[in-house]
Amino acid sequence: MTDATVSPEKTPKRSSLHTASDRTKKRNASETRFKAMGIGAIALGIFFLIVLLVSIISNGIGAYQQTYLQVPVYLDPAKLDKNGNRDPADIAKVSTFGYTPLIQAGLLSAVQDANIDTPLQTARDMKNLISASAANVVRQDVVSDPNLIGQTVTFKLLASSRVDGYLKGRVTREGVAEDKNINVDQLDLTDKLVDAGIAAKGFNWAFITGSDASESRAEQAGIGTSMLGSLFMMLVVLGLSLPIGVAASIYLEEFAPQNRWTDIIEVNISNLAAVPSIVFGILGLSVFIQFMHLPQSAPLVGGLVLTLMTLPTIIISTRASLKAVPPSIRDAALGIGASKMQSVFHHVLPLAMPGILTGTIIGLAQALGETAPLLLIGMIGYIATNPPGNLIDGFMAPNSAMPAQIYEWAKRADPAYYERAWGGIIILLLFLLSMNIIAIILRRKFERRW
Repeated sequence: MTDATVSPEKTPKRSSLHTASDRTKKRNASETRFKAMGIGAIALGIFFLIVLLVSIISNGIGAYQQTYLQVPVYLDPAKLDKNGNRDPADIAKVSTFGYTPLIQAGLLSAVQDANIDTPLQTARDMKNLISASAANVVRQDVVSDPNLIGQTVTFKLLASSRVDGYLKGRVTREGVAEDKNINVDQLDLTDKLVDAGIAAKGFNWAFITGSDASESRAEQAGIGTSMLGSLFMMLVVLGLSLPIGVAASIYLEEFAPQNRWTDIIEVNISNLAAVPSIVFGILGLSVFIQFMHLPQSAPLVGGLVLTLMTLPTIIISTRASLKAVPPSIRDAALGIGASKMQSVFHHVLPLAMPGILTGTIIGLAQALGETAPLLLIGMIGYIATNPPGNLIDGFMAPNSAMPAQIYEWAKRADPAYYERAWGGIIILLLFLLSMNIIAIILRRKFERRW
């Protein structure tokens, strides 16, 4: 035998616990990079959110301010009450065309009383400074109080959209060269009216409480009536989607047998949640309007369409809330002699209520911001100039909704409507934010821990 050559064993390199190895350093570096990427993603998201909010607020805040003119108007009896008997029926026969010359003369008188030097020497030269809605405002006051006739009454009247845009920086002197609705001399007079205190900007309550207006009266347009249309639609959605969605969820989760048919139903509910909203609009047009002959543009039809769109969201969230209740709750209820229905309605459903309410409010918030289904049922083609007269009209009379109204304003030519579209987005976002805050509060209040 020969002696085998034995190579000496390699002694492992000793390291201290206080010193990180190369592999540990690599893992720590990878974790640091991942954290940096996460922080960067959050910062980028916050940055774009801030840019979005600043853009919305900066473009829409002007809608909440409006330029007004203090105009002393002599209500000439020879034109407004030719018979001199102060009969409301006779006074109501005078149209707005009879009031327009009086308002223009009143503005000329105010300019002369303030000793304003201007090349505009006639009342007709100043007509572009006053809104076309001013005559109707004065007429309504006179019809409601005929005793005003014969007096000189100072009215707070809307300035035209061009004057308002000029004072807000939306209309420039260079841009009015080919504008038939305003000229440079009238802009010069506007500056002097501001200095004299005749023209001034104030908070525009009419934008929040008013109705839509025609293309020529952008300064008068408001979103109040559309807010009522959205309110009545949400009442329909809430009244139908909540009981139907919760009942369907309870049956599928607690009572339905597990077979092929229930699997098909569950798959279709999940698929319906991903269907584009415009498909529901087409369905509503063909079923509710063309087949059932319900009134077009009515909040009732809009609510029915949005109910179909909201149901899958409520069903899915409700089933998830029911499934989150521990089985021990059901077993304990059944163990003390409760029936299946008693265990569900007395024990499971109250514990699942926070999630159900949260899912319902989120579904309503999604429906509140939908526009495409409303376009197809005609809520974009109707201009609601007056609020509904009663509860039935609120559901059945043609109206618009906030998203549809914003869309309608955004496509009009007058820049004042574009400003109002941004202002409407602010109100819509406040509604959505309020609904999400309510969802959080309800979840915190009814949440149970086990």
